[in-house]
Amino acid sequence: VHLIPVNPVREDGLNPKSRKRIMPDLLTEPPAIDPVYEAHVYCNIPTIAERSMEGHAPHYFKLVSVQVLIRHGDRYPLYAIPKTKRPDIDCMLVPSRKPSHPQLEAFIKHMSKGSAAQMDGSLSSLPRFPSHSLCEMGELTQTGVVQHLRNGQLLREIYINKHKLLPGDWTAKQLYLETTGKSRTLQSALALLYTFLPEFDWKKINMRHQWSTIFCSGSCDCPMRNHYLEEEQRRQYSLRVKNNDLEKIYVDMAKIVGIPTRQLRASNPIDSLLCYFCHNVSFPCTKTGCIGMEHFRVIKRHQLEDERERQEKKLYFLYALLATHPLLNQTVSRLQRIAEGKKEEVFVLYSAHDVTLSPVLSALGITEARFPRFAARLVFELWQDGKRPKEHFIRILYNGADVTFQTSFCKDHYKHSSKPMCPLEKFVNFVKRDMFLIFNSTSYYDACRRRAL
Repeated sequence: VHLIPVNPVREDGLNPKSRKRIMPDLLTEPPAIDPVYEAHVYCNIPTIAERSMEGHAPHYFKLVSVQVLIRHGDRYPLYAIPKTKRPDIDCMLVPSRKPSHPQLEAFIKHMSKGSAAQMDGSLSSLPRFPSHSLCEMGELTQTGVVQHLRNGQLLREIYINKHKLLPGDWTAKQLYLETTGKSRTLQSALALLYTFLPEFDWKKINMRHQWSTIFCSGSCDCPMRNHYLEEEQRRQYSLRVKNNDLEKIYVDMAKIVGIPTRQLRASNPIDSLLCYFCHNVSFPCTKTGCIGMEHFRVIKRHQLEDERERQEKKLYFLYALLATHPLLNQTVSRLQRIAEGKKEEVFVLYSAHDVTLSPVLSALGITEARFPRFAARLVFELWQDGKRPKEHFIRILYNGADVTFQTSFCKDHYKHSSKPMCPLEKFVNFVKRDMFLIFNSTSYYDACRRRAL
């Protein structure tokens, strides 16, 4: 079965064309990353139809479970650049305005009937879709809604229409839905769910509230995780201080807006500038001058350098292992139950943030993955071998690209296997045991209290 597309999936920074890793020639400089191109990828503007590798397997394999972890869609900034006019973005949903989606109007109508859903705690008080004519801070935009309507549609075509993952009369027990308590994550989950299961019965929806952005639930007490995060933040600060180009840009921007440089840095201007950039709105101006593309380029380039150094220094990796173990452990336990024949929670949706997805990618060892773009999706597929029904395999996909053999626990497996996926027990062993080896520990509790080797 030929499962690998001929062209590399450039958009996600992942190349499924060849699973053999070619050692780089250390005598040549790595190609310079174009910060503007990377920013376009991050925006993830819905234009062309996306090609994806989800749902690919030999014909005798049966898909038995899918677990999806998403980042919310495009949002209004969380920070404002002081003394400048906020970007003029309308968060009302208007089906005639671009970007749009054929099901946007039906989605709005369906969301207004959602009072019958079971929503944990504070979720019931959140709006089910964005509706302000000037977006509020952090609010999902129309672009963000459309991104997830497209995600849901794509997953429906593969998992429902092709693989019949859920029957027409699916029940609430076959879904597991969980989101953080932000309107942007709840609304992103509902947008994806709407096109995945169009006109779904609200009575079957039970949305659980997760108070932690790393989804650690009842296992959040982990002193060493906090220690590695603090070390990682010190590394970030040190890199920023050493970057003279960045400092000059901050000084120049601070003069333009008429505030101290320190205050400008604290307002996290890249978050705001990305909104101007993604929505094709001119950067802000004052009487003194305008913030321009060169300011944006330098700040974005530093952000990319920071991501690269973060991979090399391993502090973030140690943080990621401890931060994501509770979520990965929950994932593995559910996959094991389904492999044993349980028919509950066969479709799982976690709606989260970049600070959720990024450590999961790092912990799994997927080092080639880009930083999570708006509406990024990470999918875990569980397959049953039709010839040997007791054998189960997983595939892991990031934004439609198959990254199964980039994971630390399965990167060598494909060399001696004809199957294009990873045995489930390799993933189980990684989460239950191997994640702790670097901490010279045998359990999460112990690793949370012991320094790494």
